[in-house]
Amino acid sequence: MTALVQRQMPRPAELLELVKFRKPRLDGRARRLDEALTIHDLRAIAKRRTPRAVFDYTDGAAEGELSLARARQAFEDVEFHPSVLRSVPEVDTGTTVFGGPSALPFGIAPTGFTRLMHTAGETAGAGAAGAAGIPFTLSTLGTTSIEAVGAANPEGRNWFQLYVMRDREISYDLTRRAAAAGFDTLFFTVDTPVAGARLRDTRNGFSIPPRLTPSTVLNTLPRPWWWWDFLTTPTLEFASLTSTGGTVGELLDSAMDPSISYEDLEVIRGLWPGRLVVKGVQTVEDAKNLADLGVDGIVLSNHGGRQLDRAPVPFHLLPKVVKEVGGDLEVAIDTGIMHGADIVAAVALGARFTLVGRAYLYGLMAGGREGVDRAVRLLSTQIVRTMKLLQVSCLDELTPRHVTQLARLTPMPR
Repeated sequence: MTALVQRQMPRPAELLELVKFRKPRLDGRARRLDEALTIHDLRAIAKRRTPRAVFDYTDGAAEGELSLARARQAFEDVEFHPSVLRSVPEVDTGTTVFGGPSALPFGIAPTGFTRLMHTAGETAGAGAAGAAGIPFTLSTLGTTSIEAVGAANPEGRNWFQLYVMRDREISYDLTRRAAAAGFDTLFFTVDTPVAGARLRDTRNGFSIPPRLTPSTVLNTLPRPWWWWDFLTTPTLEFASLTSTGGTVGELLDSAMDPSISYEDLEVIRGLWPGRLVVKGVQTVEDAKNLADLGVDGIVLSNHGGRQLDRAPVPFHLLPKVVKEVGGDLEVAIDTGIMHGADIVAAVALGARFTLVGRAYLYGLMAGGREGVDRAVRLLSTQIVRTMKLLQVSCLDELTPRHVTQLARLTPMPR
């Protein structure tokens, strides 16, 4: 016999207990950022609020953008293997890298034209990094000077990414200035002998000087907030290079030099008093050569997919490089990181550290300094949650047994 359900009229007081209405938020920026639950959400906000040419410069990569797509896919093609019944009420995300501490196993990667994405630019990135206790890296083609970044992050760790320019004295002077400003690590960049073919930029007329199309102009008109920021703040320039002379186009051209060699590395090592890291390594053989030369570290990187399309995927390369040289130098990795779990997977496979570029820039475009803070918090929260689900209490407990790289692209026998 079916029992009858006793019914009654709803009581308003009980409904109020069950349903709590969210208070309206008058601050549109704070509301948008709070509603962003992933880096992909920040990317969507950035795309809405930034002119297409600027967004595409940040979001895009070289030629068919295969390198970037493969790098992101490689992190998605990960299977985790958690432990069970281990008490992990708290986790420690701190690490040491290149001679100093970091509160999290990632830092902010060097990016050029950063004040174009948002006028807060590198100042926002350096300030957010300092507040989070992680390193910030300034690019040679940054739009805030070495000294201004040092002032924005006076107690934190600042790193400098160096292009060896055709006029070597410019690079030497930048090296000395970074050392004088207290930067503790130099990234000697080796993957830009010439500029990659970034087709989105060409189609958008994003060149030096700009060659705008009617559609590009129309796309910028509904975004007055971006124009207001851009037109009422200091002129966009390569701030560390303003004293060197030449137009922006000439400076860009001079930053790429196919004659860069091991001799240049030795010269810079003689000038630099801190940790020397080579950025842009893409083969095991080059990693072994650099280990033999005694550099302090390497960054496995294909420049965010912005140089050679179809370049090796850094995350795929990581276990082989760590096996060969991990005992001799510290190995870091960038390209394709969009989630804290990507960072955890990289650390488990032997990376000492990771660097995020676009993930930070999406936050910057979405909300300036507050957007960068949001991006860092999202990644931090994801790292902590992933570690707890794997049931590891610190980064040193992460090992290759926690991760399987699933095969999607497998090389043919030679």
